[in-house]
Amino acid sequence: MGKTATPKLKIAIIHPDLGIGGAERLIVDAAVQLTSHGHNVHVFTAHHDKNRCFEETLFGTFLVTVYGAFLPRHIFYGFHALCAYMRCIFVALCMLLLWPTFDVILADQVSVIIPLLKIKKKTKIVFYCHFPDLLLAQHTTMLRRLYRGPIDKIEEITTGMADLILVNSRFTSSTFANTFRRLNAQGIQPSVLYPAVNVEQFDEPCAYKLNFLSINRFERKKNIDLAISAFAMLRACEADVLAGHNLAEVSLTLAGGFDKRLKENVEYIEELKILVEREGLSDHVTFVTSCSTAERNTLLSQCIGVLYTPKDEHFGIVPLEAMAAQKPVIACNSGGPMETIRHEVTGFLCDPTPQEFCQAMVKLINEPQLAEKMGKEARKHVSEAFSTKIFGQRLNQLVLDVTHRRQE
Repeated sequence: MGKTATPKLKIAIIHPDLGIGGAERLIVDAAVQLTSHGHNVHVFTAHHDKNRCFEETLFGTFLVTVYGAFLPRHIFYGFHALCAYMRCIFVALCMLLLWPTFDVILADQVSVIIPLLKIKKKTKIVFYCHFPDLLLAQHTTMLRRLYRGPIDKIEEITTGMADLILVNSRFTSSTFANTFRRLNAQGIQPSVLYPAVNVEQFDEPCAYKLNFLSINRFERKKNIDLAISAFAMLRACEADVLAGHNLAEVSLTLAGGFDKRLKENVEYIEELKILVEREGLSDHVTFVTSCSTAERNTLLSQCIGVLYTPKDEHFGIVPLEAMAAQKPVIACNSGGPMETIRHEVTGFLCDPTPQEFCQAMVKLINEPQLAEKMGKEARKHVSEAFSTKIFGQRLNQLVLDVTHRRQE
């Protein structure tokens, strides 16, 4: 007998804002990979700026439909969660009313839409939880606690209604269990689906110039000032510490997503520029905002190493991109990077202090052959464990498994 044909499914993906970021990268990779496995994929979102998005969303490989772009992202720079709920609910309603039934709906980030999606009895709902939102929100005042209380309860209840819950790392899985204790008591446990990177896109000729690169959205939680402080400490080193290297040759590039619509982006980049000036580094630090994929790849191909500064990051796609580009990563020894970076093999896992980051930077400068050796190991590591092909195979199997449950 011949092999049973793999079923081809109609799959919808709902994502709040299809811009540029780690969550968006994952959704785009999911759409591309599911399409490559023969499924019909349609992405629904409340915002998609064709001038600020991943190129794959423009190729027509999968459909992208926008509903609710007119709805606000915030109200007087507050109520972001409430606005996100409104936007996603609107997207979900439009999808349910205007499009035929899907076999699977992958809801990303916002769980409040899951009860709506369950109206379609035969449709399986997969929810991707990058991190419990209640842990990302501020609960600093009584007013905030009153505002967030119902939202936090709704998040746990609606998350538990999904047919399958996915998280981006073992770290997030552990946090999920400790945060959503009621779900954990009910035996509801998420499956880990690591984000991935397209290794083949980093095939440019590789150089190891004396430039350190930071890639992150310009948000305070990304702790980019750590990179500046470590670089300032590096430039303060005595000449003998740097094995005779001319400090004038060493530079730092701060690249990342920047959205002028977001108040924090605008404020934080100004704070960083002030810090650079105060440290006397203006001639040695370059800011690159919202660079294209090609520009990012060029930056990666020419640096000596990548500084990844967020503490307790849920996963972190940048270390994978850096390692795929054959560059060692200096990152904080917490969260997702603990699962992706092999300490002193593909990079360094450090305490989040300028001193430790600086020490690792000195090692790479003094031993160029070490950076190259680590880079080769890093490329091999990512190819074997975190390629988009492996991600696609895992996601495809998870989707097929959850649809099979309907017949059990």
